[in-house]
Amino acid sequence: MTSTSSRTRFVLLALLLLNAGSAFSSDKLIALTFDDGPRPYVLFGSKESPSRPSLINVLDGNGVTATFFVVGWRLTPNTWGERRAEENVGITCISAAEQLVRRGFELEDHTYSHIELRTAERKRGEQWVLDDVNRGAQAIKAITGTQPRYLRSPDWILPDDARRDLERQGYSVLSISSENPIARRDVNSLDYLCAGRNPVGCPKPSLVGSVLTQIARREKQGVYTHILAFHELSTTAAVMPELITTLKSRGYRFVTLSEYMRLLGAKP
Repeated sequence: MTSTSSRTRFVLLALLLLNAGSAFSSDKLIALTFDDGPRPYVLFGSKESPSRPSLINVLDGNGVTATFFVVGWRLTPNTWGERRAEENVGITCISAAEQLVRRGFELEDHTYSHIELRTAERKRGEQWVLDDVNRGAQAIKAITGTQPRYLRSPDWILPDDARRDLERQGYSVLSISSENPIARRDVNSLDYLCAGRNPVGCPKPSLVGSVLTQIARREKQGVYTHILAFHELSTTAAVMPELITTLKSRGYRFVTLSEYMRLLGAKP
């Protein structure tokens, strides 16, 4: 009788641990985000470098949803990017943004001008900064039909007074500041240091390794939810398969930023 009772308790304990492990795994979340677009040659592939993977194909092929912090000036008619620096692949930025939305990706605000906002406020005043953010939001709303909820300012630089006023307007401002709770703090991939033919300062031993190291540090603090900040760059698209595969193998699930925040808010 005692033996049967002991076995029953053991089975119940095993089931509880198994269920706890499953719940823990389901709470391992990645909000994958990309700044500075839409850049059609990155999203859909380069004609000049056809061997480079297109970012959309990588994400779709791995069943990953992501959030794109887009720049408002790109969402103007007949615009396909910076003429001197970006390849024209025959797709406008507006068309690229529309395709992102149709595929289930999320668009959020990265300002209209994409200039450094602290200097802009000093030269032009706070109202100019607020107008630049809202102008970017209007360009996005014209594509999605909904008002963006999240703002990431260029280089995370935003004057305190402008931040407070934008938060009063309903924006949630993303940051790398230690003032934010760690689960709501961006992981800066530093992928922009890996761009170009001869990059200087790219994280060692690799971009993927550097990001995984940052995630591991957060895990040691008991944090298993991460907002990863990347940019729409061909060099970034090239490493996404490795990063996605590795994080999935570790039990992480990829969600849009809105879903990430909703799930984070639902936790005790």
